[in-house]
Amino acid sequence: MDLELTGNRALITASTSGLGLASAQALAAEGVDVAICGRNQDRIDTAIDAINPVATGEVSGFEADLMNRDEVVSLVEDTVDTFGGLDHLVTSAGGPPSTTFLETTDDQWYDAYDQLVMSAVWTIREAQPHLTASDHGSIVCITSRTVREVADGLLLSNSVRRGVIGLVKTISRELAPEIRANAVLPGTIETARIEELIEARVDRGTYDRYEDGLDAFAEAIPMGRLGEPIELGEVVAFLSSPRASYVNGTAIPIDGGQLRS
Repeated sequence: MDLELTGNRALITASTSGLGLASAQALAAEGVDVAICGRNQDRIDTAIDAINPVATGEVSGFEADLMNRDEVVSLVEDTVDTFGGLDHLVTSAGGPPSTTFLETTDDQWYDAYDQLVMSAVWTIREAQPHLTASDHGSIVCITSRTVREVADGLLLSNSVRRGVIGLVKTISRELAPEIRANAVLPGTIETARIEELIEARVDRGTYDRYEDGLDAFAEAIPMGRLGEPIELGEVVAFLSSPRASYVNGTAIPIDGGQLRS
C-alpha cells in the first residue's frame, strides 16, 4: 500500500538506535526526507548509514541533548532550515533506569520527567508552527505499554510516561484539524533497552542468566516472541500518512497482544 508520503519531511528524536531509528527507516523507505538526532556524532553517522540503503529521500542528522531546551529549539530550527519545512514529528526518548520506589532519588524523578515529558513538550512546541503550516501535519509519540499496565522494576517509566499520553490526548483536540497527534505503546521489542532491563534484573537476582530473562519475556507474549523494531516503525509511518487521516488522539499498543487491559 502506498502511504502517499513521498516528498514529506519528518523529524524523529532519539533516533540513532532502537525504536526511533526503526521509525526513521520506515519513513525513509516511504520517500520521506528524515532528520534524526542523537548526542554523539559517531552514532548519528552509523544510524544514517543504516537508513540510507532504504531511503529514497534525504537523510540528515543533528546532535542534540533532548533534556536541554535550547538544543531542542536548535534541532527543530536546523531541520526546518535543511528541508524547508516540516510535515511530521515523531518523539522518542531513551528509558529511565530500572529502579524501585524506595531506592529512587528526587533527582532521578526530575531527570525522568525532563527525559520523557519535557523533551516531547519542547519538541512539539517548536515544531507546531511548521506542522500547522503543512498540509500533512502529524505527531506520533513513542511511549510504552507501561502507560496501560505497570511493569515491575520500572517505577519511573510506569509513572512518568503517562504524562505523555495526557499530552497527546489534549493536543489532539487543541491542534486539530491542522495537526493529528497519536501515540504508540511498544511492548517487549528486541532493542538495547530490553537488554539493559534484563541485565538489571540478572544483577538483582530476578534471573540467573540473560537467556532466562529473554525466555521469560517471550513467555508473556501471546505471539510467542519479542517484537522487531521495524514492526513498530511501520505503524509510525502509517499513522503519519494520509492513510490514517481520521486517526487522531489514539494510543495504539504494539505488543503482540501482551496487554490484558
